[in-house]
Amino acid sequence: MAKLVMNLDELEYTEFGKGEKFNAERAMISDKIGAEKLGYAVVRLKPGKRAWPYHSHYVNEEFFYVLEGEGTLRHADKEYPIRAGDFICSPPDPKQPHQIINSSDKSLSYIALSTLEHTDVFLYPDSDKYGVWHGKTRDPGDPDSFIVFARKDTAVEYWDGEAE
Repeated sequence: MAKLVMNLDELEYTEFGKGEKFNAERAMISDKIGAEKLGYAVVRLKPGKRAWPYHSHYVNEEFFYVLEGEGTLRHADKEYPIRAGDFICSPPDPKQPHQIINSSDKSLSYIALSTLEHTDVFLYPDSDKYGVWHGKTRDPGDPDSFIVFARKDTAVEYWDGEAE
């Protein structure tokens, strides 16, 4: 049986990111406490960094609670200052992309919580791409998961490649 209670001082962080803008440390909590329908993590951002690209979801809802620090929330083409104690909701709506940026000179950490629907579609307005995911894990190596990222301008029409 999974542990039901976990303290912040027990978390193990893994660093991830890409390039100069995207770099974060994340401690996954869900699997350690037995969560089945919600995903929990704590994310830490160094100054000037963000964890993920500006994106929206069609299916999964996300919630964030700022533990420490200050930053900026990009949401639906607007920017909002955020600080420790703030609650942030990102509903499943393609017209509401979101991104948390550490725009301060100190560390920013927050709790990230999301529903864990097994299928979702993501939009990335800054890079004009989309993603589709289906499966219990988001591991590209998992043979039971389907993950693809593409641009609409490279899509094929429905009957492409089908026998006549």
